[in-house]
Amino acid sequence: MLEQLYTANLFDLSHTQAKELLEKTKYPWEALPKIGELVLALGKALPKEEYEQREENVWIHKTAKIYPNNFFAGPCIIGPETEVRPGAFIRGKVLVGKGCVVGNSTELKNVILFDTVQVPHYNYVGDSILGFHSHMGAGAVTSNVKQDKSLVTVATEEGRLETGLKKFGAMLGDGVEIGCNSVLNPGTVIGKGSRVYPLSMVRGFLPAGRIFKRGESFALRP
Repeated sequence: MLEQLYTANLFDLSHTQAKELLEKTKYPWEALPKIGELVLALGKALPKEEYEQREENVWIHKTAKIYPNNFFAGPCIIGPETEVRPGAFIRGKVLVGKGCVVGNSTELKNVILFDTVQVPHYNYVGDSILGFHSHMGAGAVTSNVKQDKSLVTVATEEGRLETGLKKFGAMLGDGVEIGCNSVLNPGTVIGKGSRVYPLSMVRGFLPAGRIFKRGESFALRP
């Protein structure tokens, strides 16, 4: 069961510029403290004919569609054909892939968004990694710090995994769907292709190919 939590089993790493960093991890959350350093290194090596440096350590692909009234703090990379809608708050240490949607009033901080990720309406995503083609419905958020400020653990059927991290939101595997107004509590990990129904509160590990509904999980129908 714990093998489903491995980086290699959650993500297709061909869909992110963070491949080299993530390949070195056993569990993907091990990459969280290194995102800022990664973005800085990647940004300085980006081809100038493809990316525009708009602010200090902020690189935006020339094909990205950037609406007005956004805030970008570095280090940050916005990939090709990505759309950043009005009111987005990009707080730094952010790597956004190709063909993503960062929506109105969405806030990102210390995150990796793989290609074609959508966080399109009123989302907070902090200290998290969202896999290829994953999607968070309107109002869905990550909670990245425990109320008692203790270190985050990942709850599994085989016990709790210590992460050593005070800030850790969620890891969403490829193709995960999070329903509207759901809360992903600190240390949430969702396996590939799983779906979380709207208004859910999720904690711990949900294996691949499951539906989370009213606090219980069920296998997806073939």
